[in-house]
Amino acid sequence: MRKVVSSILLLFTITVFGQVPQSSVEKSAYGILKRILPDRVSSFVFKEITEINNKDVFEVSNGHAGKIIISGNSTVAMASGLDWYLKNYCNTHISLNYNQLDLPETLPKLPSKIRKETPFDYRYLFNYCTYGYTMPWWNWDRWERMIDYMALKGVNMPLAIIGQEAVWQEVFRDLGMSRQQIDNFFVGPAHLPWGWMGNIDGMAGPLPQNWISQRKELQVKILERMRSLGMKPVLQAFTGHVPKALKIRYPEANIFQIEDWAGAEGTYFLDPTDALFQKIGTAFIKKQTELYGTDHLYDADCFIEVNPPSKDPVFLKQVSESVYKSMALADSKATWVLQGWFFFFKKDFWTKERGKAFLDGIPRNKAIVLDLYGEKNPTWDKTDAFYGQPWIWNVICNEDQKVNMSGDLEEMQRQFQEAYTSEIDNNLKGIGVIPEGLGYNPIVQDFIFEKTWNPQKLSVKEWIEDYATVRYGTKSPSVKKAWQLLGESVYGRTRTMWSPLITTPRLMIFEEGSKEDIRHVRKDFKITETDPFAWDFDVYKLAKAAEILLGEANELHDIKTYNFDLANVYRELLSSLTHKYINDLSVAYQQRDRKALDRSAKSLFKLLDDLEAITGTNENFLLGKWLEDAKSWGSTPEEKEYYEWNARTIVTIWQPDPKGGLRDYAGKQWNGLFSGYYKPRWELFVEHLQRSLTEDVDFDPKAYDSEVREIDYKWTRSHQIYPSVPSGKTIDVARRIQTEYAYLFKK
Repeated sequence: MRKVVSSILLLFTITVFGQVPQSSVEKSAYGILKRILPDRVSSFVFKEITEINNKDVFEVSNGHAGKIIISGNSTVAMASGLDWYLKNYCNTHISLNYNQLDLPETLPKLPSKIRKETPFDYRYLFNYCTYGYTMPWWNWDRWERMIDYMALKGVNMPLAIIGQEAVWQEVFRDLGMSRQQIDNFFVGPAHLPWGWMGNIDGMAGPLPQNWISQRKELQVKILERMRSLGMKPVLQAFTGHVPKALKIRYPEANIFQIEDWAGAEGTYFLDPTDALFQKIGTAFIKKQTELYGTDHLYDADCFIEVNPPSKDPVFLKQVSESVYKSMALADSKATWVLQGWFFFFKKDFWTKERGKAFLDGIPRNKAIVLDLYGEKNPTWDKTDAFYGQPWIWNVICNEDQKVNMSGDLEEMQRQFQEAYTSEIDNNLKGIGVIPEGLGYNPIVQDFIFEKTWNPQKLSVKEWIEDYATVRYGTKSPSVKKAWQLLGESVYGRTRTMWSPLITTPRLMIFEEGSKEDIRHVRKDFKITETDPFAWDFDVYKLAKAAEILLGEANELHDIKTYNFDLANVYRELLSSLTHKYINDLSVAYQQRDRKALDRSAKSLFKLLDDLEAITGTNENFLLGKWLEDAKSWGSTPEEKEYYEWNARTIVTIWQPDPKGGLRDYAGKQWNGLFSGYYKPRWELFVEHLQRSLTEDVDFDPKAYDSEVREIDYKWTRSHQIYPSVPSGKTIDVARRIQTEYAYLFKK
């Protein structure tokens, strides 16, 4: 009888209102469609279905009157189906920075129904560092676009750590700490990820209360939207990192200082086996759940880049048992998500005995380990697949939001296939992207997340050609050729090296055996007649790709994805001259050739000016936008000034101290930085070299370093305005660069 009544009501609704009532899942899917294709909402129908094997699934089929039906068991699955159809049948592309959505007026029909089921329970996104290098100043509008992108790419397990300050503020108050003590613990807005990872205390603080309140409101919106789409956000748990002042309030607690991190004074940790640990950890989860709800996934990284205080496996097991217990006491369904980075970064400490002891302290299937560096240094195959705990294969691809073109797609596929074929029937439960920064290599995210629905081995060359076609909505063979060359050059290297152009200037002759930082080893690079560039890719192929891509300007001049890529490619091409020009400068000085020094300096300064010009044509490369976005969070002139200072600091000297040890770590190839920060440093450097030759005295590196550190620090405290909107046309600037520099790239 109940079914009959329901059927009558359904028929009445359809008759009167002309449509079938939508489930909440379907409504959320339509919400995404309205935001990305507001004029084509009536062309698609979303239907909720039930999964069969506890795996996300979508189906795409033909409907009545030319409509396309997209079915799925969740909004993320439906969104993935929409993305799949648009890409494969409409020659369109949804990307991180821009979308190319020029749909045909009549939607193409499918030859038959398509069904895709993912083998992965989890599709993960974000690194703690992403929240400092890419997203610290994002407002709701920017987050809304990002969350839609995530759903369309199948992401269902994002890290979501905004708003932790509000939770900790209340927890610490309940523990009896004063406002001043809490202020001394919190770090600056862009530095917050390293505060929550336990690397730093107080740096670039204190935080304005207005920041804490605004971020709390933003986190509520973010989580509400993520959950409405079927995502399960990963929140934070207590790692043991506490304010030093807590020792005063609890003198009997075992609170100890750990080793220094990157030159910063060691932070303070509470022994997980101490009774106070359970009190704080449980209180934190309860308070966080009260403010933000929970999906029972909690990230806690106790030893991300430092060693534990003891090597004893028994102690290490007690640590993990205690950390998990603090979660479970507050949430019996808690699952501990932890980055497996320490197994690689501190591999000498984490022997198999110690690693197994640590992970065995967590109940089986109550942990999810993130294998971060799957494309180059995976740890699953060195830890017996994390000793039986579920894990997720990820790529980092980008450290410190380097502005570059890099990511070896062939190697990513090789490493992924090895893990997938070995472990998918065991405890491999997901795939993800865990970059320290986003925005400059969207091809990597697209490549990895496509494996969510198609994990089988494919032809990377053919995939890149298809990518080029949909990215611009063109069938041009030239575009395919350009991207083939990009695949064989910049997208044939696992990662890039730091560019010495945007690090503190120094004499540098590129010869065999020269090295860089331990994380960016430069070896066996030597400038020769056959290779005058000394980079880790074929610069001649990049130059040819740039020339071919520019040749398509007449057809593609209005396509945003094209203009972004053109700016990125010519920025990368100019940057490839860095080693040559610095080498020329260094050789001229060592040969005491004043005229050659002047010529090489002139060339170097022009290179900086041209990098300033090409990056100024696209909003994604603007320092001014970064600074204005930061200031937008301030409600008073003082707050705006504070946020601007923090935004300037993180991308230059990093630590707000002239003697800081992370200077230039997160340097960006941005318009504004080339003219306002990098060029003055090189001009000062050349002045010192010229004075050395003129006065016949040795170049004094210590005197120069002291002077340049002072001007670097003063720049972070300055308020010069830089362009926050693009200037000039990318195509025009690229054509000029092509004309003026082409001779350097001819073999």
